[in-house]
Amino acid sequence: MTPSLADLSHSLLDAARKAGAESADALAVAGAALSIEIRKGALEQAERSEGVEIGLRVLVGRRQACVSASDTSAATIRALAERAVAMAREAPEDPTSGLAEPDQLAQGWDLAALDLADPAEEPDAATLEAQARAVEAAALATQGITQVEAAAAYGRRSLHMAATNGFSGGYGRSSTSLSAVAFTGQGSEMQRDYAGEGRVYASDMPGAEEIGRLAAERALQRVGSVKPRTGTFPVVYDERVAASLVGHLLSAVNGTSIARGSSWARDLLGKPVLPAGIVLIEDPHRPRIGSSRPFDGEGLATRRREIVADGVLTGWVLDLATGRKLGMPSTANAFRGTSAPPSPSTTNIDLTQGARSRADLIRDMGTGLLVTSMIGSTINPTTGDYSRGAAGFWVENGELAYPVHECTIAGNLRDMLLRLVPANDARAHLSTRVPSILIDGMTLAGA
Repeated sequence: MTPSLADLSHSLLDAARKAGAESADALAVAGAALSIEIRKGALEQAERSEGVEIGLRVLVGRRQACVSASDTSAATIRALAERAVAMAREAPEDPTSGLAEPDQLAQGWDLAALDLADPAEEPDAATLEAQARAVEAAALATQGITQVEAAAAYGRRSLHMAATNGFSGGYGRSSTSLSAVAFTGQGSEMQRDYAGEGRVYASDMPGAEEIGRLAAERALQRVGSVKPRTGTFPVVYDERVAASLVGHLLSAVNGTSIARGSSWARDLLGKPVLPAGIVLIEDPHRPRIGSSRPFDGEGLATRRREIVADGVLTGWVLDLATGRKLGMPSTANAFRGTSAPPSPSTTNIDLTQGARSRADLIRDMGTGLLVTSMIGSTINPTTGDYSRGAAGFWVENGELAYPVHECTIAGNLRDMLLRLVPANDARAHLSTRVPSILIDGMTLAGA
């Protein structure tokens, strides 16, 4: 009889105790994934993976070690625990390591309310191939499209975590996605763009034809791209790329960077980091969203909180270890895999939406750049200096004039984020919901 994930995690704990661990936590993860890729009308790749992974973290005093394996036999579990304890005894002491206290642990969560797993049967390869071909056909039906790369994928994942402090819990999630990259033109004149969608429930997905048509339309809009002017101009970040700006802020307020003193936001707690009236919310309990979860990687109850309130930074993103380093409680933001100790990260993020549409921001900016895609990144994490390659559309007199590429946008994140103006076009189903954003006074390097 195949052991359950709960049985595996508790077997790991039992083995750790017998091997001499003073405390431990264990993670068992089972997953399956199926993906189909179509290129030039032919099946490029059909891939399926399935397996179980186990991970164990043991503590001997304030020394810790992590080990993992994909073999779940009793002999492997026993050897894994013995190896972990031996490694921990040789590891340097870390005064911030350690499990949560029992009174910190999550209790009584409502998995049904999160609705993270689609009850429908897993699709077979033929079904996914038909969906990918429908995306491809829709894109190719648009005049001017010469080639399409289409993909369809499905995945499911379940986990169970247990620890010697008494925590035990698990959950599962599913995902389905469709995407297309459409090409137009030949040689040096070739242009491409993409469209893609993903959902927890397959029944919530938009139609394949809609995705293919959008990829084609975006690719055709790129025809005739040139380098833009060099100078200082306002920039509108399209909703597709605007979340990257919030991502830079979240990286800067991550407890790991703060504890090291290597973040440009290290002295901004309790100070403005966004314009007045703007709120940045983390909500791990949004139903049918892939990043939602009832507890974090250390067994603490997750909760909704305002990381930024009325433009002011209210706190860091912390797990237990970084919280101890900073003399603060964990914010229940621990993430972990089977082979490494927990580290802080965020789940679902919402930035306050504005009252104006993206078209309104473009109209009001006058002359500047609409960014629809970005490549490369040179971000100085200590100073916040920002430089990224971009492509999009040049705007003249509040209207799109022509497509542009091969330009660089530069500025400083501390100043940029204080000047952002949000639109109202964030997509509701995304884990990170950030609308299009206008920032004035950016330095552009083009022709």
